[in-house]
Amino acid sequence: MIKVAFFDTKEYDRASFELCNVQNEMEFKFLETKLTEDTVDLAKDCDVVCVFVNDTVNDKVIDKLYEYGVKMIALRCAGYNNVDLSRAYGKIHVVHVPAYSPYAVAEHAAALLLTSIRRIHKAYNRTRDFNFSLNGLTGFDLQGKTVGVVGTGKIGRIFINICQGFGMNVIAYDKFPAKDSGLHYVSLDELFEKSDIISLHCPLTEETTHLINHESIEKMKKGVVILNTSRGALINAEALLEGIKSRKVGAACLDVYEEEADIFFEDRSGHILNDELLARLISMPNVIVTSHQAFLTKEALTNIAETTIKNIKSFFENDGLCDNELCYRCGNIEHCKKQRKQRCF
Repeated sequence: MIKVAFFDTKEYDRASFELCNVQNEMEFKFLETKLTEDTVDLAKDCDVVCVFVNDTVNDKVIDKLYEYGVKMIALRCAGYNNVDLSRAYGKIHVVHVPAYSPYAVAEHAAALLLTSIRRIHKAYNRTRDFNFSLNGLTGFDLQGKTVGVVGTGKIGRIFINICQGFGMNVIAYDKFPAKDSGLHYVSLDELFEKSDIISLHCPLTEETTHLINHESIEKMKKGVVILNTSRGALINAEALLEGIKSRKVGAACLDVYEEEADIFFEDRSGHILNDELLARLISMPNVIVTSHQAFLTKEALTNIAETTIKNIKSFFENDGLCDNELCYRCGNIEHCKKQRKQRCF
């Protein structure tokens, strides 16, 4: 029986994975702790470790997992910037869930946008105190506004469809533009300059780290609304805070944060928040922060569990072959040149 150690698990993870393991083909070991150099020993005697976005899968962790005989790292998410793929190559195979529910993330981005510009969160708090004043709740129409979408993968394209439904003008940037998409691609600088709203839907790479920074904010329209439901490090949080304080940035909606690993997914309501930057952002009246919640729908959780289990079974039943392996050797990580007909190593 395949033994799988799940790190950084919550009740909803456990429920969805147990539901998909009805035939008890695998033995699950659910751990609340994150995978780090200090907790890697908990993976002893396991064939697979299943990790999430804030687990640390660096060179030391990978070396230990290899030493313990772990054969696969199964990411239950799409992003893999927290995994040292070069270190894993030749030792441990890495798989991910490339698309669990792009609608969940795109719809959450739209929900954040609408909540922010129509002051829904403020109205909710007021009416619970029986305050029915409309003062300070004036928003603006989305119709006719220009939205700049950075990243036109599945999530970005669905978000674009939503925006077009509101009658918005869409401009886009992607290092690899989608062919025959009919999208109006522009340079990053032009996107920064012309957008009333900017939404980030791109992966975190060396090139995209701190894509939103002091220089890029300076190029933006006064009052721009910035959305981020992708990866926290796409935004330099200090630059964002300065942009908000200077009134250059009209609003920010963040589902992710660069230093979220030790903060998000936990109840910290009874504690002092040590991250002063995040505390200052949350205190701003034009900032909405959700704690990496965009993926969290029943449909997405089911898809994540089903795809992860399928990835594991495929690997062990097909001589190490899996369609969703992240192949470092090819240099084309998500789209292996071997077309999944050979083992990567």
